[in-house]
Amino acid sequence: MALHNAGYAALLEGDLVTALERMSEARPIMASSPVNEAICDLDRAEVLREAGQVLEAERTLAGVARSFGAARMPQSRAEAEFHLARSLLAHDPARSADVAAAAARRFRGLRSPGWVARADGVRLRALLELSDAGRRRPSPAQVGAAVAELDRAGFVVEAQMLRVAKLIARARRGERDDGIPRLRERDPLSVRLLVHEARAVQATARGRGADSRRHAAAGLESLAAWQRSFGALDVASSVAMHGNGLILEGLSSAIRSRRSDVLFEWSERARHFAHQVAPVRPPRDPDHASDLARLRLLREEVGAGWEGDRRVRDLRERVRERQWATAGEANGIPRVDLEALRGALDADTALLTYVYSRGTLVCLAVPAAGSPTVIDLDAGAVQGLMPGLRADLDVAAALRGGGMAQVVQATLERRLAQLSSLLVDRALSAAGNPRRVLITAPGVLAGLPWTMLPGMRGRSITLARSASRWVSARGAVIPARTAGFAVGPGVARGVEEAEGAAFAWELQSVGGGVVGPGPRVLRGDDAGVGAVTGLAEDVDVLHLIAHGRHAIDSPMLSGLGLADGTLFGYDIDLIVRPPATVVLSACELGRSSVRWGSEAIGMAHAWLHAGTRSVVAAPVTVADDVAAELLGALHGGLAAGLAPSDALSLASQETGLHTPFMVHGNGF
Repeated sequence: MALHNAGYAALLEGDLVTALERMSEARPIMASSPVNEAICDLDRAEVLREAGQVLEAERTLAGVARSFGAARMPQSRAEAEFHLARSLLAHDPARSADVAAAAARRFRGLRSPGWVARADGVRLRALLELSDAGRRRPSPAQVGAAVAELDRAGFVVEAQMLRVAKLIARARRGERDDGIPRLRERDPLSVRLLVHEARAVQATARGRGADSRRHAAAGLESLAAWQRSFGALDVASSVAMHGNGLILEGLSSAIRSRRSDVLFEWSERARHFAHQVAPVRPPRDPDHASDLARLRLLREEVGAGWEGDRRVRDLRERVRERQWATAGEANGIPRVDLEALRGALDADTALLTYVYSRGTLVCLAVPAAGSPTVIDLDAGAVQGLMPGLRADLDVAAALRGGGMAQVVQATLERRLAQLSSLLVDRALSAAGNPRRVLITAPGVLAGLPWTMLPGMRGRSITLARSASRWVSARGAVIPARTAGFAVGPGVARGVEEAEGAAFAWELQSVGGGVVGPGPRVLRGDDAGVGAVTGLAEDVDVLHLIAHGRHAIDSPMLSGLGLADGTLFGYDIDLIVRPPATVVLSACELGRSSVRWGSEAIGMAHAWLHAGTRSVVAAPVTVADDVAAELLGALHGGLAAGLAPSDALSLASQETGLHTPFMVHGNGF
């Protein structure tokens, strides 16, 4: 119990790594019964929530509430519901208000006035957030009474957060209020962020856009300092949740400014936020490798729904604990300004950066020469076309002949033409119709096959995590000299694809007089996880041909099926020298889960985070024969020394195949 409570104290200090370590160490002894296990999980869910693992935290809290209910422990059940309501505030205020109201009713029945005050505080904060969405607005008297009750019960921080939430709601309605409290040294990060947001919203209400962005930036800097202490990709991207309000306020102000330098700055703040930290690799840990091997076995043994298995949860907890303990580099990746970006663009290259906030979508087109242009886009029309796009792409890949295939293909082409007209045609014209296009895009456009849009065909495209990341690695794209291939089980034309692509390297080796190892192809039982990760450290280009599946709730558990099980995103972090270019010829592994603040994380991003410069992947299913033909041609360009984006563009032109494959990271 003392060890568990030491973990909780670390949580209160913001040290999430120590909190998880202490709680995990205590859990095997503490969780001696369903009730004790629920007590452990209640506190552990708070750690997950603070780390931005909100969906997992909420599933845990819902299970904890059920356990306490079954054990007839109404006080503990209501406390779990309170924590669930507090978590829901970040992304579902309507449900948060309902859950908090239910918890408050339980606390009243139990005559727990302090807990009633806390639950009412969360409920009122949710209703203040919803006051413009049809919910009844709390009166100033109601909020004032709740603040006073929280103060009286000793919950000073929660009283202050409710007070500031009221000021934010008033400012958004255009009501003047100068009563924002001063920040104190001892104020926790949650309070500091909310106060900065209140100041930003008030400045916006007064028409002071520059002041609004200044306050939002100050809040994000305080959050970034904490974020840089994490090296793990899932935590570094997820803690952006805490700054979501600040990011949206800054982005909205930047859009209203119509200034290209301001819009670029805030585009980079939002996108760079989750990708500023480069990991420092821990020493090899045999226990960590053993846990990943057991996860592979359980995935095969349990099958569908395997993530809900208790053994899987326990193993994943240990894997995550070790990954979280990975420190990040203190300084991170520097963020560049618009002039630095323009200086890095070649004459035939342009940047298209898409910015979305609160229903508004714009594109900043930045040519290498000439003035940048801000272009207004129809966000509603784009969002109306996106839901059916994935289905069209999947069906088009499945139907390869016959009348129905022609109908589906025609429907897909119409949708792609509409998206091209809405998103890229005017932007490309404003950017001078460049041959190379660098793209940064928000989460609302995640999964869009940019290379298939009619306006983009024939161009070299790179989808970058941020322009700053692209600039920092510019010049690091050097011609590849070695290549390796791995074929997982059950891929009909996998060996054919690998051998065809490898032949391009053999031809280049003979014709170009290159001295060095020829291409290596792993297949059958030889293509196990250990062999593939070993191959990854020995080659410049790694081509993986295997069935894959994207795990929406746990992107680092996305994986490729190899001879002895799944290669997880967690395995990639163990590769000491990742290849410069990775080709993922597998369904869905270019797909990403949208995270807080319009960030994304997936298997392609896991390779990029580990140090790979470019990843060629598709966000949806691609037919085996199409993948084999296109990627074989891709390797012809790579072996000839072309940059990945140029090689992919040339391969598409040579084969006449327009596919969802695209280059993530630094493709040129």
